[in-house]
Amino acid sequence: MSMNRRTFSAAAAAACVAGALPMTSAFAQKKIVLGFAQVGAESEWRTANTESIKSAAQEAGIDLKFSDAQQKQENQIKAIRSYIAQKVDVIAFSPVVETGFENVLREAKAAKIPVVLTDRSVKVKDDSLYVTFMGSDFVEEGRKAGRWLVENQKGNKGPVNIVELQGTVGSAPAIDRKKGFEEIIKADPKFKIIRSQTGDFTRAKGKEVMEAFLKAEGKNINVLFAHNDDMAIGAIQAIEEAGMKPAKDITIISIDAVKGAFEAMMAGKLNVSVECSPLLGPQLMSAVKDIVAGKPVPKRIITKEGIFPMETAKAEFPSRKY
Repeated sequence: MSMNRRTFSAAAAAACVAGALPMTSAFAQKKIVLGFAQVGAESEWRTANTESIKSAAQEAGIDLKFSDAQQKQENQIKAIRSYIAQKVDVIAFSPVVETGFENVLREAKAAKIPVVLTDRSVKVKDDSLYVTFMGSDFVEEGRKAGRWLVENQKGNKGPVNIVELQGTVGSAPAIDRKKGFEEIIKADPKFKIIRSQTGDFTRAKGKEVMEAFLKAEGKNINVLFAHNDDMAIGAIQAIEEAGMKPAKDITIISIDAVKGAFEAMMAGKLNVSVECSPLLGPQLMSAVKDIVAGKPVPKRIITKEGIFPMETAKAEFPSRKY
């Protein structure tokens, strides 16, 4: 009986294979599985970034396993470990903070699963723990913000008192944007950062911290430098509630160039936004395909970006995708 069953299965298998001959190439190209561990949904930028990744995966025919870490590193590490256990083909993530990922990246390497960093980088002793880092040059974004300010305040003898809303403590964009901005303004002693605190990249926290800045410094504040648009939009509310005019009484510079920033610029409440494009999906999928195909991928892939002063907002707004 068992013999018959075996012969039957073998024959059935042979029939299947024979029937499938014209499709062998399709069989060989089984769907690539990508595990993506997202930071969270803390801003308009992040929502657009998630949307870009999901739609690009669908278009590329890549099977995407997606998790949202709600801005907690332990959730992100847990998600990466579950992708390792599921033996996905590639793992990609946007690290909440720069440090503390060494162990989980070693586990991925031991499991021979290539890792791609998107949007934010990590600090590791061994950079063979990831294949490539794709995203913006955050230091350059900070420099662009600084250059715009220096240009804008040319005729002003000073002092120019700046308050700074930093991004999430320990995150690459917060560290680098601060560094790039300071590098430019330190050339002229009239520029002084009088207060600097994290607003965690969120609108609510941006408003709360700006309220505290206004209570402490009031009319002494000339400029607000916000590490992202969401915090700037929260701060604009605080400035208005304090009876001051945003973009007039206080010059406001922010980073991301999301639609909300363009709306604020068109309303005359934000002076300038430095672009940081969240649309990394297509770039990520093409890198994932190259990695799986064994093609070489550059260690650093930089996104091309611009800067949008208030005057350009109206003309640019209709073509914005995020």
